[in-house]
Amino acid sequence: MPAMLLIRDETPAGETSQEFSLEFLTETITVRELIRSRVYQEVQDFNVSQRLAGPYRGLVSPEGPEEILNGPRSKAGLPRSIDWKKSFERALQAFEASEVLILVDHRQAESLDELITIRPETRVTFLKLTLLVGG
Repeated sequence: MPAMLLIRDETPAGETSQEFSLEFLTETITVRELIRSRVYQEVQDFNVSQRLAGPYRGLVSPEGPEEILNGPRSKAGLPRSIDWKKSFERALQAFEASEVLILVDHRQAESLDELITIRPETRVTFLKLTLLVGG
């Protein structure tokens, strides 16, 4: 039976910016698998919608965000798709640089290989940290 995991994005001020569920085939995953599944799903959803719902608001920004939002279109006239593998690599780098914190039931995940056991009450929070200018 698949395991469902509640995901929440929070701001540094503690406000929830979005909340959604992800489905996993097993009850035990790594932090790396969590990030991969999240990035894959949000990029696929965006690419399928072809930006009908507005700009991309995923875990990490695509390379050259202005080009993605306003830039060239494909030969068919459609917006260019975001590459989920590149976004996944950027998300891993952001986690390792502590630009994105992942809290599993209010405990900070420390490594990409850390195991997460998914239970019905398990909650995961992604907290994107922003750098202060001049700080």
